[in-house]
Amino acid sequence: MVVTLVPALPAQAAHPEFQLEIRDHLFYPSVLKVPANTKVRLIVINRDTTPEEFESYELNREKVIMGGQKAVIFIGPLAPGEYPFFGEFNPKTAQGKVIVE
Repeated sequence: MVVTLVPALPAQAAHPEFQLEIRDHLFYPSVLKVPANTKVRLIVINRDTTPEEFESYELNREKVIMGGQKAVIFIGPLAPGEYPFFGEFNPKTAQGKVIVE
């Protein structure tokens, strides 16, 4: 009789978590610093009553967040640098960047 033992997979470590709020068609904070070479969890909370879309060509992400709702967006792992993002529905005011260091 052959018995094959399969080791249990280790529990996946939680990703570092960062929060971003949308208020009055602005991102708070407008600059977010995250660690390099690490996948992070970004929680975006829309405090406005209208929807907004988190958009970033450099991060290759876009996500519509309805008014009064929140969304989770995973980014990274990223090389050190700056990665701009904006609100697709209010691009003149809703702007920010992720600084990876």
